[in-house]
Amino acid sequence: MKITIDMVMQFMQERIPFNRFLAMEVTALETGFCRIEIPFRDELVGDPFRPALHGGVLSTLADTTGGGAVWTEIETFDRVSTVDLRIDYLRPGPLERIACEARVVRIGNRVGVADMSCFAVSKPEQVIAVGKGVYSVKRHKPGE
Repeated sequence: MKITIDMVMQFMQERIPFNRFLAMEVTALETGFCRIEIPFRDELVGDPFRPALHGGVLSTLADTTGGGAVWTEIETFDRVSTVDLRIDYLRPGPLERIACEARVVRIGNRVGVADMSCFAVSKPEQVIAVGKGVYSVKRHKPGE
């Protein structure tokens, strides 16, 4: 049985405590694509002198969004976990609502690859970070 978009959205927003802590909201999800947004909170500042969003928030958002995109390509009981994550920070993260979009580049029997792009919702043309995620895909075997 193929995993449904609603199942992915519910799991990502409600079942992962850290996603709930960051108040992640899946705003778009379809096969091979995911968009997640997070609202700004003072606790997410990484550099109060600049000021800028913490880079870990951006990398977490990118990783989660990339994994979500890969997850739309698998079956219900398959699993996805991060193998490798590369993030390039292009400019300081503004202190406002941030979005990340991910697209699956390749999905195979054991590995999925996604490209991610993070930006302020108010300025989608100004990319603040890009990433590439490589995800292990563990296929469910009946009887496991």
